Amino acid sequence: MELAQIEQLLNKYLEGNTNIAEERELKAYFSSNNVASHLQPYKSMFGYFKNQEEVQFTKTLPLQPRKRNVVKWIGVAASFVILFGTAFFYMNSNASNEDLGTFDDPEVAFIETQKALEMLSNNVNQGVESVALLNEYNQSKKTIFK
Repeated sequence: MELAQIEQLLNKYLEGNTNIAEERELKAYFSSNNVASHLQPYKSMFGYFKNQEEVQFTKTLPLQPRKRNVVKWIGVAASFVILFGTAFFYMNSNASNEDLGTFDDPEVAFIETQKALEMLSNNVNQGVESVALLNEYNQSKKTIFK
């Protein structure tokens, strides 16, 4: 085979445009003893491909699907969530039928509302005091770390 034709096939091979017959020609050329000196690096590459064709895979692969066990447990967990969710819903729906503190007398309702708002006010005031302490801390931090 001519050297120019081999170089054209090699360029075509490196671009990925060769067919099987052209690749066989290249393998035959590079497996012979009369390879041009500037093409010697490709000889080892094609020799490697030829050696790898003969290698057989001997390891055994486990063929046990493990995903099925996970799917079963996900189904069981979903069933428990639905069961407990339904039970929780029915237990809370019975509790909502209780008397929630409605008053027939407007004066008693007003007094109870004042008590509730006073309790809420005390809790809000405690929160405001905490924020005031944080503001004081930030101011002292700013003066120290100027």
